[in-house]
Amino acid sequence: MPAPRVIEVSHLRKAYGATVAVEEVSFDVLEGEIFGMIGPNGAGKTTTMECVAGIRHADGGAVSILGLDPRKDIYALQSRIGVQLQQAQLQKRIRVWEAVDLWSSLYPRTVDARTLLDQLGLTEKRNATFMSLSGGQKQRLYVALALINDPEVVFLDELTTGLDPQARRAIWELVNGIRNRGKTVFLTTHLMEEAERLCDRVAIVEHGRLIELGAPADLVRKHCPERGVVFACDRAELAPGLERIAGVESARADGATYVVEGRGDEVVTGVIRFIAEQALTVTDFRTVIPTLEDVFLKLTGHSIRD
Repeated sequence: MPAPRVIEVSHLRKAYGATVAVEEVSFDVLEGEIFGMIGPNGAGKTTTMECVAGIRHADGGAVSILGLDPRKDIYALQSRIGVQLQQAQLQKRIRVWEAVDLWSSLYPRTVDARTLLDQLGLTEKRNATFMSLSGGQKQRLYVALALINDPEVVFLDELTTGLDPQARRAIWELVNGIRNRGKTVFLTTHLMEEAERLCDRVAIVEHGRLIELGAPADLVRKHCPERGVVFACDRAELAPGLERIAGVESARADGATYVVEGRGDEVVTGVIRFIAEQALTVTDFRTVIPTLEDVFLKLTGHSIRD
């Protein structure tokens, strides 16, 4: 039985004067999943999230979250969702415990603040001022504020932008932990690796329009079926045999290294089976698999970083 839909968006539209930020965007978010909206800066991701969460009023379309209309039922919805926005800022000298205590006072029901800070690795920073926190610590504090009311749905906007790789991976673990506690996560990111690591499904947006939707692996398989295998061994004249493998389109030798290219998941399996059947001694082996960034490039004609 499929999971119920906790967010339903139909033909969402938002414009700022003559500039259309979001145009005819429709999608659903399922209970218990991490759903990602991905695309370059300025694609309309944050505006879409803000309209869905009731922070910004859409010009057209319909939104339902937990069965409620964020425009009409915002007060009923506030206690059931948690929101972290990219542009969020706190007073420079507010202490971590003060910020959490302030947010706790806004809700009728909250989780235990000390336990939450401990889970997010902020116990030792409890008395630290906001201005003294590192980038990763600030982001963890934002997550704490978004979770203080024990929300059913959590919105995270560009959560790891500007963080170093170690801090980014720590935040990824936190996001997975949120989902593991039974929450639904709706996040935006322009980092394709982040989307592939975290998201059950992604919506790719470009110039305010949704251009593709699905599980990351499914999108790669659909739009970029190319597969490659590179391996090294001391046997010569293997290219003809490699070319007979199902799905292989070309195989060539570059010294002791063989480069095999083809389409479909059976290419990698076929090469591994070939190596075993030939009893080859392999000194190097790697696969070349397209990524979400390759999908974006194919769909839009430019890199996510352009």
